[in-house]
Amino acid sequence: MPSLRSARWLTAFRRLGAGLGTALPAVGLLCWLVVVFALCAVGIGFWLLSPALRSLRRLADRERARTGAGAGALSAGPVPRGRRAALADPVVGQELRWLPVHATIGSLVGLVGVLLPVYAVRDTTFPLWWRLVPDGQDPSPWWWAVQSWPDAFAVTLLGLGWAVLSLTVLPALAAVQAGIGRRLLRPPADADLSLRVAQLTATRAAALDAHAAELRRVERSLHDGAQNRLVAVTVLLGAARRSLTRDPAAADELLDRAQTAAEQALAELRAVVRGILPPVLLDRGLAGAVSGLAADCPVPCHVEVDVDPRAPAAVEATAYFVVAEALTNVARHSGARTARVVVHRRGVVLRVLVADDGRGGARVGAGSGLTGVLHRVQAHDGTLNLTSPAGGPTELEVLLPCGS
Repeated sequence: MPSLRSARWLTAFRRLGAGLGTALPAVGLLCWLVVVFALCAVGIGFWLLSPALRSLRRLADRERARTGAGAGALSAGPVPRGRRAALADPVVGQELRWLPVHATIGSLVGLVGVLLPVYAVRDTTFPLWWRLVPDGQDPSPWWWAVQSWPDAFAVTLLGLGWAVLSLTVLPALAAVQAGIGRRLLRPPADADLSLRVAQLTATRAAALDAHAAELRRVERSLHDGAQNRLVAVTVLLGAARRSLTRDPAAADELLDRAQTAAEQALAELRAVVRGILPPVLLDRGLAGAVSGLAADCPVPCHVEVDVDPRAPAAVEATAYFVVAEALTNVARHSGARTARVVVHRRGVVLRVLVADDGRGGARVGAGSGLTGVLHRVQAHDGTLNLTSPAGGPTELEVLLPCGS
């Protein structure tokens, strides 16, 4: 699936570039904070401490929004007033621990991730432009002098090596860079109770919305489908009883139509039941259910599932719904040639990823069913991250807490 791998590579490259956009300012801010703390020894730095910590909070909030760290990627709020209160704040302490790590490891990972493709393009295209370099300038890109065409093509082989290395390591580098913020900027349980209360309030509202939407869906399915079929069965059976003595042939035809309507009503009732809790989850587990969804999708799908041990039934049902809705959108709206479904359980988190190489432009609330997905995910205190620039690719990632 080369097109899907290139889509993953482009997504990772964009994320590394965005991470570098916070890592490089982190370097400058780290140097400034070192100066401020040093000046505190002579008293001058105390006047500069509050503005420096506010700058740190703004930069950390940018990283929270980028990586989805903390409660729904919300801001950690204002820095407490007063130097002592600010330094005693656990979130400030957390940000002070995050800053040197992101400034060093985050910058290094971001630079490597951004420069590898640059080196790949430069060295791969070297034979096209090395003769255009003015006399007196050495065009040799690395540790040997290029003096002939064989030397130039050797540089091309090096560029191909950089390209293979880029395709291999960029997704891992992006995960490492984002993982720093997710681990170090996650709010402590007692750091900001008001933020947690706001998150739980939103989660409860999402759960109620999801429940109401599910009830409306079931009611609509029963009213428009099975109920109408059963009414037709009743009418046909009444007509058949009246025709039984005077026209047995017509009564037999009416009974056939009643049987067909009853079978259709039964099929629609089964569909409603499957929508509430798909039996395939009980019979085959999440791995088999997701594989079945991928097999039914008209777009070729690559599936990776690792969910040992199994998650709770409600979490599995939500993950199944996420994959089903995402693959429906892929088939109907994306114009994709390939798709990828990844479902992994890592500790107490179930990660669901659905990616495609289509035209992109997907938005939550744009009528594609993603609003319902968001409500279901929020009902489990989970997070949804959607990356879908115009022109593609699209990547939907859902993280669902699933207990111990």
